[in-house]
Amino acid sequence: MKAFYKDYIEKDYSFDKQTLLGIVCLIIVLSGIFGFVYEFIFYYFNSGMESFYWRGGNFLPWINIYAIGSVMICLLTYKHRRSAWKVFLISFVLSGILEYIAGFGMYTLGNGFRCWDYNTEILNFGNINGFVCLRSVTFFGLSSLLLIYGMVPFCFYLATKMNKKTFLIISITLCSIILFDEFYNLLFARVLKLPRASDIYKKLGFKYMSFK
Repeated sequence: MKAFYKDYIEKDYSFDKQTLLGIVCLIIVLSGIFGFVYEFIFYYFNSGMESFYWRGGNFLPWINIYAIGSVMICLLTYKHRRSAWKVFLISFVLSGILEYIAGFGMYTLGNGFRCWDYNTEILNFGNINGFVCLRSVTFFGLSSLLLIYGMVPFCFYLATKMNKKTFLIISITLCSIILFDEFYNLLFARVLKLPRASDIYKKLGFKYMSFK
């Protein structure tokens, strides 16, 4: 594994399109789950360690913006992986831009709808309109190091060591389940008037954050 990691840093891997798709699928799954775990823990402390809150709008513990951000960061920082500072700084700026655009876009198009609001959170120094703050982009910059130096080489390792067909079946199936959950709650349930994950989980007693 140590030799593989050294090779990951020093040389450029070349994967066929199918294997590359499987790697991207696995990154989408793992990064979205990472985001859910982070927010699940953070909002527990943000509430004064009184309550846990279900974050995201899916049945499964996965948050889309972390997956989107991770894929973008991979595309823009992979070639700079020999310099951790470059990876951090690029990710720091990129995540701030993505977070502000996503937050402002939802707020504008959704008539004041917010999925997060740094105006109401702890450690919100550098807060800009509640959409982005220094703590958030610093965390995302640090998380990008885990992504580039932990998650991506792990996915590369699986892709090279596992049987190709097995790797593709596992990664694409997991990603398909996650994305079906996402699109069901984001689109299908709204159009077809079906119960969403938040509706069901609230009835079961799960708590959701409410931003004003």
